[in-house]
Amino acid sequence: MSRRTPRLFAAALAVGALLLGGCAEKTSTDTPAAGGSSAASFPATVGKLTLDKRPEKIVSLSPTTTEMLFAIGAGEQVTAVDDQSNYPPEAPKSDLSGYQPNAEAIAGKSPDLVVLSNDLNKIVDQLTTLKIPVLLTPAAATLDDTYQQIADLGTLTGHSGEAADLVKKMKDEITALTGSLPQRAEKLTYFHELGPELYTATSKTFIGSIYALAGLENIADPSDADGKNGGYPQLSQEVIVQANPDFVFLSDTKCCEQTAATVKARSGWAGVTAVKNSQIVALDDDIASRWGPRVVDLLRVIVEATAKVPA
Repeated sequence: MSRRTPRLFAAALAVGALLLGGCAEKTSTDTPAAGGSSAASFPATVGKLTLDKRPEKIVSLSPTTTEMLFAIGAGEQVTAVDDQSNYPPEAPKSDLSGYQPNAEAIAGKSPDLVVLSNDLNKIVDQLTTLKIPVLLTPAAATLDDTYQQIADLGTLTGHSGEAADLVKKMKDEITALTGSLPQRAEKLTYFHELGPELYTATSKTFIGSIYALAGLENIADPSDADGKNGGYPQLSQEVIVQANPDFVFLSDTKCCEQTAATVKARSGWAGVTAVKNSQIVALDDDIASRWGPRVVDLLRVIVEATAKVPA
């Protein structure tokens, strides 16, 4: 995985959340139907995009959509993925960039469907001009967005049944995890770290909504109450220490080599409850920055960590 600075990482998240425009065919907003057949008929339509036949050369320029495609059984139809798509291991990783997409390079893969999350470099218009079908799946703001994107990908790839099954499985697992939460008189508080520069995410972001499912309170919310930072403010050490979070969750363990030890060594942090009680939780950077099927794994880590604190 390439090393990205926290500032660039936070910016990328914000861009993914805000770039909802453009000429791509966005995922539809209809509620996904339960069940369905994996032998879906074609033509298949999502929004304004219609595919006359099942795509057999899919190019994914988003790590999240790559995970979704493989999770619904469409992996064999994926012929190339971007250079950040590192899961599952069998994904056909290439030198294509999702951050600097190049229409000529993408066209060179002869795709019959391109799936991406950002319309950077006006890549959608470029691919549309080349008569290449494009599906834009913007960064999810809610779990319902995730479920809808999975359903839409199922429709377009001929795996609607598997997509519906995956959504049901995710919902069932999330219900089980949240149903096991202990009843607390006061919510536990947390700080979610995107990088050692102390960029974070508020409750108004997708990642923040996952922590809310676990019944936690985000100490970053007051720092972006007006939303001017797009839900990704940079906090000062003083603000964090004063807020005294019960937990610190690190999503910069791979990119920036942050650990419980590096947090404990920070000046002024010794008195923070999360540090004193050894409640610093290392997350997988990739899982914590994507909105695909593995969001259930993220919620499980959060629930299991916080459940250790007596109610």
